[in-house]
Amino acid sequence: MPDTVLYEQSGHVATITYNRPEALNAVNGELRQDLNAAWDRFRGDNDAWVAILTGAGRAFCAGADMRDGAGSVGVFEGTFWEKPTINSFESGLELFKPTIAAVNGHCLGYGLTAALACDFLIASDRATFGFPEVRLGVPTIVGAITLPRRVQWADAMELLLTGERVDAERAREMGLVWRVVPHDELMDEAQVLAERLVSSAPLAVRATKEVATRTRTMSWVEAVRFGETMRLVAGATDDAAEGMTARAEGRPPDWQAC
Repeated sequence: MPDTVLYEQSGHVATITYNRPEALNAVNGELRQDLNAAWDRFRGDNDAWVAILTGAGRAFCAGADMRDGAGSVGVFEGTFWEKPTINSFESGLELFKPTIAAVNGHCLGYGLTAALACDFLIASDRATFGFPEVRLGVPTIVGAITLPRRVQWADAMELLLTGERVDAERAREMGLVWRVVPHDELMDEAQVLAERLVSSAPLAVRATKEVATRTRTMSWVEAVRFGETMRLVAGATDDAAEGMTARAEGRPPDWQAC
């Protein structure tokens, strides 16, 4: 991968790192392209089961680059009417593998939207969070869609409408952050969680996450029917057979993601 985004894999855990520390990992056109490529790589690699997203230096991601912002939103096909569209992880790219945001510092704008797209958000005690767009005269869009689904309405509006930042403890009180840890322990904590996740059958994990994601907008009967269908699909995999065999033989399962 190009230098603006680092992609490293250890076992079944991929770590994706924003890598423009001199610009607080602000998103410009090059970083956007490289970041999208990293997520596509992760999604398409059957041997990568969990992703950790973090930043180099003292920021996670400070949002769009105000000095070099051309292309930071990504490349779109079609006319003005078709824009914007879902063209990135933070704008809603479907991804049912588990994702962990390890927020090491400033997490603003695009950075916070990406962290919200992750299943788990672990924050350094040095992290700060905010959507500064309204103070620049523009609205927050994807963040305004996702944040009220994550926290209470007034807490979401506080961040979205004031443009102010909150520290890690306040973010945890809001329910925005799952866990706050000492800065030097952040990546270790994220790795421990990732290893817990890869102990489960990867296809069963993805099926479960997809059920949890899709059924939020379904009626009860539709949700149960979809869930039972997914149970049949996942139950027909080699990993499902391996899980039962390993349990009967009293040994750890050897998952193959097939």
